[in-house]
Amino acid sequence: MENKRKIRFAVVGCGHIGKRHAEMVVRDPGAELVALCDIRPKEELGIEAYPVAFFSDLTSLLQSGLDIDVINICVPNGLHAEMAIQAIESGHHVVIEKPMALQVQDAERVLQASLKFQKEVFCVMQNRYSPPSVWIKQMIDSGRLGKIYLVQLNCFWNRDERYYKPGGWHGNAYLDGGTLFTQFSHFIDIMYWLFGDIQHIQARFADFNHQQLTDFEDSGLVTFEFVNGGMGSLNYSTAVWNKNMESSMLIIAENGSVKIGGQYMNEVEYCHIKEYEMPELAPTNPGNDYGPYKGSAQNHNFVIRNVVEVLQQSGAQNTTTALEGLKIVDIIRRIYALKSN
Repeated sequence: MENKRKIRFAVVGCGHIGKRHAEMVVRDPGAELVALCDIRPKEELGIEAYPVAFFSDLTSLLQSGLDIDVINICVPNGLHAEMAIQAIESGHHVVIEKPMALQVQDAERVLQASLKFQKEVFCVMQNRYSPPSVWIKQMIDSGRLGKIYLVQLNCFWNRDERYYKPGGWHGNAYLDGGTLFTQFSHFIDIMYWLFGDIQHIQARFADFNHQQLTDFEDSGLVTFEFVNGGMGSLNYSTAVWNKNMESSMLIIAENGSVKIGGQYMNEVEYCHIKEYEMPELAPTNPGNDYGPYKGSAQNHNFVIRNVVEVLQQSGAQNTTTALEGLKIVDIIRRIYALKSN
């Protein structure tokens, strides 16, 4: 590390997730936080712990002349693509919080900009780093499970008026995009990462207790086939009373069955595989705690570490590329295309 220059980051958007990014940059020995940016007044943001340059819009940050390698885009979903493109065109690599965009064509524009300007795009899909995910990925890639028959993904979370606050962007059709984008895109990412693309999608949606809170559904039942063989379902809801219930993935395959469960797909609950003994896995990081509601496992430190390693040319691979970010947007869009209205 001594002879390698620190990678210099600026974080745009200083909400819960933006502050998490800032904290992980500060903690990484190969990274340096040089600027923060938010449209809200600095005093309201609770960023006293980060005494760095502050800007109230992305344009002034980009025109400041500060030496910045990476811009982390942690703004509402609907703004991700435009801001990422602006940052790339001004010569910066970008880290984009999930989802990469809300429309396929916008995700494609981000990808095109990254190719044209030869800049890396890192999409945040932090669930890939949890020990059960790493383990099951190795199990599937090695062929240990044999043919995949059936995959069931269940995401049952609580998102109520403590989360969908009036005047906020959560729940807004243009800025949020929908339950699958904001709440569960990283679970769809895990599914795509493990099993590949889907086809022959069927879906039903309902809005049980969010009519006053959001512009979109709070629950859905989705079934599909995997292009690579086997079939699957995604059952999701944010209408769960009071607290998160579970996110889980059940896999039935030729040589055995596995269920990964817990609140954040953080524990292997069932593993019965031919001629196989389950190893002891490292513990999963706790979930992000936003006070009244909970989020996914706190794995953003792995995201920042990956960025640093890739940009310091240590031969590391980008863990979640723009192309993969694009595929997740594409899959969600194809699911949402089945909404009758």
